[in-house]
Amino acid sequence: MSDKPNEFLDRRDFMIASVATIGASAGLVANAPSASAQGSTHTASSPAYGAASATVYTGDVIQGRKVVSALDVDDLEPGRKHLLYFQGVEMPTGQHWYVSVTVARGAQPGKRVVLVSGVHGDEISSVHTVQTVMNQLDPAQMSGTVMAVTDVSRPAMEGMQRRWPNAGRGADLIDMNREWPGNENGLTAPSRHAGLLFNRLLRPNADAAIDFHTGTTGFEVTAFNIGGMDVPEVKAMVELYPVGQIFDNHVYPGVLHNAFMDVGIPAFTPEIGAARVLDLGMIALFVEGTMNVLKHHGIVAGPMGRTGKDVSVFVGNSAFPILATEGGIVEHLVTLNDKVEPGQKVAIQRDSFGEVVAEYTSGVAGEVTGQRSDAMAEPGNPLVFILFHKDLPDRSETYPE
Repeated sequence: MSDKPNEFLDRRDFMIASVATIGASAGLVANAPSASAQGSTHTASSPAYGAASATVYTGDVIQGRKVVSALDVDDLEPGRKHLLYFQGVEMPTGQHWYVSVTVARGAQPGKRVVLVSGVHGDEISSVHTVQTVMNQLDPAQMSGTVMAVTDVSRPAMEGMQRRWPNAGRGADLIDMNREWPGNENGLTAPSRHAGLLFNRLLRPNADAAIDFHTGTTGFEVTAFNIGGMDVPEVKAMVELYPVGQIFDNHVYPGVLHNAFMDVGIPAFTPEIGAARVLDLGMIALFVEGTMNVLKHHGIVAGPMGRTGKDVSVFVGNSAFPILATEGGIVEHLVTLNDKVEPGQKVAIQRDSFGEVVAEYTSGVAGEVTGQRSDAMAEPGNPLVFILFHKDLPDRSETYPE
């Protein structure tokens, strides 16, 4: 990363490992069962739903929930909710990490939407958003299926931390949202865990997917959606949320919504404020938008709630990072969603004597989409992200998650 505050981050060096993972798993993914493009026409016996995607019960029961190692939602009884555990990768002890799965299978056939949260272990508002949506669904009145997976990165969630604590070649912390689509025979447990989930749970049951996130510990973001607006199916869904910002960018390889997109499943990523907290006001906006998406796909009936047409939406295709050049206490001069101009001062930094050691300005015109929430920073820490429009946006650009 650059140590200059007003230069763009070049993630290419960081992407090498993700690209290698994708390359290593390409053969596996190519042979995995593909999702039907039309949710209203898929059947359990169709070519897209061969033996590899049929439901496999392990025979285990955990706290009254049956455990599966593969799932086809068509195997479940229509008109009701099903609570299951998915058997993920093994721990060093030989036990498994189990992932919670809730399936609301409608009484009538229709599209299938997958809702995911907990890819990062400190993103609690994303989990609550998915849980709230599922609690509002009545399968007896639905046409189609909604599947929710709320705790993908279980070991990270146990410590409410962003990354998966891996014990491969010494202690390591691995970002699960750089591992997708994973590799069932990969070199790390997170890679294998991602491969198991993507091949046996997520991909076979999705006609559309939403991967919910928040900002990370120490860095909060506003309410916004990330997705490629050049894809009509994605644009249609993203615009159904009453939130004030859209990051129109496909971002870098290895993130879950791109793994879905790479196999033809429309997907995007909502970002819901700060990590480690429940922002109930912001959560309500994303619940409303997600219910709009389910209505858009004909899964639930009823009038649309508020959408992007009812709020002022700023659309940008690039995120301008401002990085700390010094160590010290950070004082922000702008807040989330504020509009800024080039040259505008956005933050200052003081040392232990209270003297100003750095001043930070915006290099672009745009809106503040993320800010460091920890009061202190060391050189290289992101302080502010500014969403803006760039005539030739970078592919695989960094973003404030």
